[in-house]
Amino acid sequence: MILDSSAMNIVGRRNIFYILSGLLVAASLAAIATLGLTLGIDFTGGSILELEFPSGRPAADELSERIKPLELGDVRVQPAGERGVFLRLRHIDEPTHQRLLEALGREAVERRFDTIGPTIGRELRSRSLIAIGLVIILIVSYVAWAFRKVSAPVASWKYGVVTVVALLHDILIPSGFFALAGRVAGYEVDTLFITAILTILGFSVHDTIVVFDRIRENLKHNAGTVDFAAIVGQSIRQTFTRSVNTSLTVLLALVAVLLAGGESTRAFSLTLIVGIVVGTYSSIFIASPLLVTWQRWSEGRGR
Repeated sequence: MILDSSAMNIVGRRNIFYILSGLLVAASLAAIATLGLTLGIDFTGGSILELEFPSGRPAADELSERIKPLELGDVRVQPAGERGVFLRLRHIDEPTHQRLLEALGREAVERRFDTIGPTIGRELRSRSLIAIGLVIILIVSYVAWAFRKVSAPVASWKYGVVTVVALLHDILIPSGFFALAGRVAGYEVDTLFITAILTILGFSVHDTIVVFDRIRENLKHNAGTVDFAAIVGQSIRQTFTRSVNTSLTVLLALVAVLLAGGESTRAFSLTLIVGIVVGTYSSIFIASPLLVTWQRWSEGRGR
């Protein structure tokens, strides 16, 4: 197989992509550190009430005055769409729920009511973190096993480590975006956010493995005759169109969900859109070039 030197562009310019990713990760970490991730009732415990006012939504101050006599503590009133509203408050029982509806008036139509105790919220938070950690461990183990027969010029376990770096990159940037969106639009981290993160991990590792697998196949045919960087560059070029087209079809569906879906799925679809874009970028411009950087560093030729 003849390798096209133009395929070296991505690998040859990898430092540019490293800098770009470094800036995005740094900005994401800064957003998380300064703005924080606002935890929803799924993890903190509490109640959320979604209402619709067919004749017109009252002002937030008016709604607050209506429920003030109930002494429910801090109640967050968040508009939803043109006529809807979300009320977020502490955990309440069913009698209090009914009194709240009465205080809001007959024109208020209840669309959703969820309540979670603080103990369950803490348990869900712990399980979510365990789920993310377990998924990463399983993915890395699988990648290392799948490429166990690849020993030169990069050991199989290094494919797994590079995959971890890419996955952390793909988690941090959407999380930073969500921290900013939480401050601007009031989005909260809930179980849907965790679902989105797990989905992003799956898509990202899929794209990464497609490129890695092509590198493995090209190594079989060109081992010892072609520079490793050239093989990686050619592998990226061969899988580039497939990776981009796959992600575009998913993005089209997510945009439809974002535009046509309700308020409750907007944060979920936005997180997935950002994550899939970032995951596709990392699988092409970060993960595979990192193999070249590691290989050259190991040989004392890193640049």
